[in-house]
Amino acid sequence: MKHTTTLPAQRSFCLVAAAAALALAAGAAHAAPDWGKVPAKTITVFYPGAAPIEWVTKGTEHGGARALKKGEACASCHHDETADMGKKMASGQKLEPKPIAGKAGSIPVSVQAAHDGSNLYLRFAWKQPPGGAAEKMDKDNAVKLAFMLEDNKVERANLSGCWETCHADVRTMPDAKDDKKTKYVPGGSLAGGKFYDLMQWTSKGAKFDGYVADKRVMEGGKGLVDAKGEKKGDEWVVVFTRKLAGGGDGDIALAPGKLVNFGFAIHDDHAAGRFHQVSLGYTLGIDAKADITAVKQ
Repeated sequence: MKHTTTLPAQRSFCLVAAAAALALAAGAAHAAPDWGKVPAKTITVFYPGAAPIEWVTKGTEHGGARALKKGEACASCHHDETADMGKKMASGQKLEPKPIAGKAGSIPVSVQAAHDGSNLYLRFAWKQPPGGAAEKMDKDNAVKLAFMLEDNKVERANLSGCWETCHADVRTMPDAKDDKKTKYVPGGSLAGGKFYDLMQWTSKGAKFDGYVADKRVMEGGKGLVDAKGEKKGDEWVVVFTRKLAGGGDGDIALAPGKLVNFGFAIHDDHAAGRFHQVSLGYTLGIDAKADITAVKQ
């Protein structure tokens, strides 16, 4: 006897097939780019010592303050000098009252960006510098990596990058009086759009999606899809997947043609607080010409 499939069974089969198709589509949407086809830019992060924005803008101590007042970006003068700058500060020759033995003065980092129309992908890769002599401030994390985006609302952020959040009175600075005071933006406000979008990955596996406004907040964002990192041999690779649209507190909306300010930092060798290596300020463009351009794949 010839058997026929009943209508309920057919409907069940169709529902299962549709669910499988949606799952495949979702997986494809979040698939990492072919990084072999994505241009890379080398940005050297460096040890900044105790150099807050107040020092940067003080002309009697920093010769570049005059150029900054004229609208010249820090990176336009210092992009090729960061390794030398970091060496001086890590060794205590300049702006570091308490140098740490074995601290790396700088780390060259390969930075790549791409998007798929829904998500931004950022990839950071670098070789682990020699070390091991430094104090293990963060015993749980050998490495942390964070990046910040800014939507041209914070004064000078297009020139000085993340330095607008670094002040002489924040915790771990030599003159700090409050050991709980975090990075902040003077007059910072989520409602007013005056903030930095912040995301962080830690080698322990924690992921944070927050912002820096009148204070640093490590939650509230809804843009972070994933952040993964691993060490192969002596190389670290960290990849962030972030919704272009954002949608949460402190999430800057990204879209094709948009240009935002961009900077990142690495806490290497169990470092904490200000004892990190940081980048100067750069630009990130979504299908737009920038220091780093995320092209659709």
